[in-house]
Parts: sequence; structure tokens; C-alpha cells
Amino acid sequence: MFHIVLVEPEIPQNTGNIARTCAATGSVLHLVEPLGFSVDDKHLKRAGLDYWHLLDIRIYPDMDAFWEQNGGGTYYYLSTKAPRAYTEARFRDGDYLVFGKETRGLPEPMLSAHPERCLRIPMREGARSLNLSNSVAVTVFEALRQTGFAGLQEAGAFPGGLPPAL
Repeated sequence: MFHIVLVEPEIPQNTGNIARTCAATGSVLHLVEPLGFSVDDKHLKRAGLDYWHLLDIRIYPDMDAFWEQNGGGTYYYLSTKAPRAYTEARFRDGDYLVFGKETRGLPEPMLSAHPERCLRIPMREGARSLNLSNSVAVTVFEALRQTGFAGLQEAGAFPGGLPPAL
């Protein structure tokens, strides 16, 4: 299980999509206030569809409260300003993947305090960033790949049996 931390997310649809990803992967979703929406927002709920019963969501009034309740973990900070790719990390079960708000990302003091744990998703020059929900999905699935997709169903019920191997 991984922990997805959204620091001051602003767009309910992004958070709803991330909630769905967390529900489908067994990841815990941590939301650090202030939020740019209400957790009762219809766009948030619609984006998460019918997965809310599978979601472990925790909300904190600020980063201090988050650190008080979640100290001692391994944290990775995702940012377009980071010096290395997310694929260079060696993720382990229980790690925290921390993402910033859509318009500003993570605060620079947070990044500067942990330069060895700052990661980015490579993009072409001139591209500012990926959508937050896409960034979370890319990163959490790399972490899950590295840990062997533990606890996840890897094969579906393919019609007519299994196709030939690739």
C-alpha cells in the first residue's frame, strides 16, 4: 500500500480522479487543507464514481497536523523542479508520494529540505507539467510495478480464455 498526499489541492475533478486511482490500487489518500473545494462537491464525487466505499481518505487541517500523524515514513516529493526522474527511486510498500497544488506545486522550502527525495516525471522541453491526476497515476503505478503489484489482481477474465503470451 502506498500513501498519496495532496497538499492543498484546488480542482475537485483532479482529486476525484486521484481518489478513484487510490481506491483501485489500495492506496491511502491524504488531503492537506486548505482545499479548493468541499469534499461534498458533486464534481469530486462524480469523478470518483462508485469507488468511494473502497477509499481510505484522511484529511488534515495543515501540514503540521499531517506530520504529527504520519511521522517516520519515507517520503517522495513530486515536482517539475526536481533533479531526477521518478523511475530512479526504489519505492517500497508504505512509502508516501507527496504532490502539490495544481497552480504552484509543492512549496520550495519543502523541496529544498529533501533534495534527495525530489522526483519528476520527464517531459519534453516547453511542456510545463502534466495534469495532477495523471502525475499521481504514473507515479503510483511505477511504485506498484516495482513492488510486484502486491495485493492487486493482475489478470482479468479474458473472453475465451487466456490469449497467447507476448
